[in-house]
Amino acid sequence: MLQISNLSKTYPNGVHALKDVTLNISNGMFGLLGPNGAGKSTLMRTIATLQDADSGSIMFGDIDVFKQKQELRKVLGYLPQEFGVYPKVSAEEMLHYIARLKGIADAKERKELVKALLEQVNLYNHRNKALGGYSGGMKQRFGIAQALIGDPKLIIVDEPTAGLDPAERLRFNNLLSEIGENIIIILSTHIVDDVRELCNDMAIIAGGQVVQRGNPEALVKGLENRIWSKRVRKDEVAQYQKDYKLVIARLAGGSMMVYINSETDPGNGFVSEKATLEDIYFSNIS
Repeated sequence: MLQISNLSKTYPNGVHALKDVTLNISNGMFGLLGPNGAGKSTLMRTIATLQDADSGSIMFGDIDVFKQKQELRKVLGYLPQEFGVYPKVSAEEMLHYIARLKGIADAKERKELVKALLEQVNLYNHRNKALGGYSGGMKQRFGIAQALIGDPKLIIVDEPTAGLDPAERLRFNNLLSEIGENIIIILSTHIVDDVRELCNDMAIIAGGQVVQRGNPEALVKGLENRIWSKRVRKDEVAQYQKDYKLVIARLAGGSMMVYINSETDPGNGFVSEKATLEDIYFSNIS
């Protein structure tokens, strides 16, 4: 169990990145949704011991993360949003190097581990290729391979599918699903579909605060029969935003579709829509 209690962080420039964040996270895939600048990366870096909070605490089992940073690092795998590689080094060489840094000194053990990891992330046939020649998706899968060294019990992946094409995103998400059954994986993202497809538990963070928490399906069920849509002119959107609880307005076929949250039939030409996790997301960040 990862227990995050009353975590707050303000940067020297005055940005209040985290505001009294409290979360308890169990084994499995946990989705952390939020827009850019919401505080997701600050939270992930703090859990990963890369920066300190101003107040609050983090416990991972019996490990006090702020007081026992090295103990946490022994059981942590981390794939940050900005993941750099040595462009002229092969994947196999780099994994050997990282494994040595993580204390795997026995050459035979290290060779077997690196081979198994490359096969697990489907990069074994590209093991001798320089990392600089990898596609975005291949680099992300390599990132997971290095994060898995040392048999981690907690893995943090920060915006892992941003910029990937649909096929690479699918491969990466399938890989996360395979490894996320018996450990905690925190998936920090602004891509709603990734959380919908992968996670049984989630939280939405906005403005440095947790604004929604729960099982994705249960949260969507709570919006049943409450989402309504209507096609309007662009110049009418502002008025609908004043008159209704607007969830989102999107351009469709040259005009705007507005989606609102209403417990009762609003009339006025609105039609009922099936609720989605995207509706939950936009209802909490707008």
